[in-house]
Amino acid sequence: MLSEAAAVSFWALGTRATVLVTEPGAAELAGVILRAELAEVDAACSRFRADSELSRLNSAGGREMTISRRFAGALAAALDAARATDGDVDPTCGRCLVGIGYDRDFDELRGTDWPERTVTPAAGWRAVELDRERCAARLPDGVLLDLGATAKALAADQAAVAIAAAAGCGALVNLGGDIRVAGPPPEGGWRIGIVDRLGPGEAPDPAAAAQAVVITGGGLATSSTMARTWRSGGAAVHHIVVPATGQPARTCWRTVSVAAGSCLDANAASTAAIIRGELAPAWLSLLRLPARLVGHDGAAVTVGGWPGGPA
Repeated sequence: MLSEAAAVSFWALGTRATVLVTEPGAAELAGVILRAELAEVDAACSRFRADSELSRLNSAGGREMTISRRFAGALAAALDAARATDGDVDPTCGRCLVGIGYDRDFDELRGTDWPERTVTPAAGWRAVELDRERCAARLPDGVLLDLGATAKALAADQAAVAIAAAAGCGALVNLGGDIRVAGPPPEGGWRIGIVDRLGPGEAPDPAAAAQAVVITGGGLATSSTMARTWRSGGAAVHHIVVPATGQPARTCWRTVSVAAGSCLDANAASTAAIIRGELAPAWLSLLRLPARLVGHDGAAVTVGGWPGGPA
């Protein structure tokens, strides 16, 4: 939930996409730029489109494939996130997600108990070969990429910067909780409500915000084990998997919110924190990233100077 400003909102990438600008006259331009950005990301990175570059690379049978600069940048960002999180955020988790039933658009998963399948560990991000200068990539045969943990956050970063530059004003892009601001902020900064208990299909309710924070630059991301859940083989599962096992993370946190210099960095840290469980607060503190971690009992732990907590 966000500060009031001129806004454009629509559905894209399986979530609600919103852009706010500090100049009302720039809202239409901002919407056009955001739609174009997300259309390009979807064509390059969607795991649910047979014609996307990601799907074509997944089915290349181990052969090298020439890719666009857009997809090369997204793949490089995913590999950087894997390196920064010691492999916790791994783009080769595609087969793990398929194994727990996430092989179709999320809206199709809800309300059905899907048959249990064999789940195997991720191949590991080092298996991905990327030559960014030549815009070429190769995967071992059978490895499936999924850039869901990073492509959306990268899109928020790129869109916010592009909108601020084109419109000459402050901009905030929110892609389902992946938030990036750019340009001059509104007076008092961008006020953002942190929702830490959001179930499948639920829209944020202003009254349900657990806390409001203000940012003037950079990115903020929230990862949750509650928003994308379904049933597989009679058990409840969610979309944040542990690469080493291929199984959904059994974590002490239901929600983690992190602020960082970019949405991409914030998203990678919040996702890795879910996976790291009890070790996450010390890890985030070491990185000096402001964060709020909420346990299944609703108790919150804050680190890194997050408002209301220790510095």
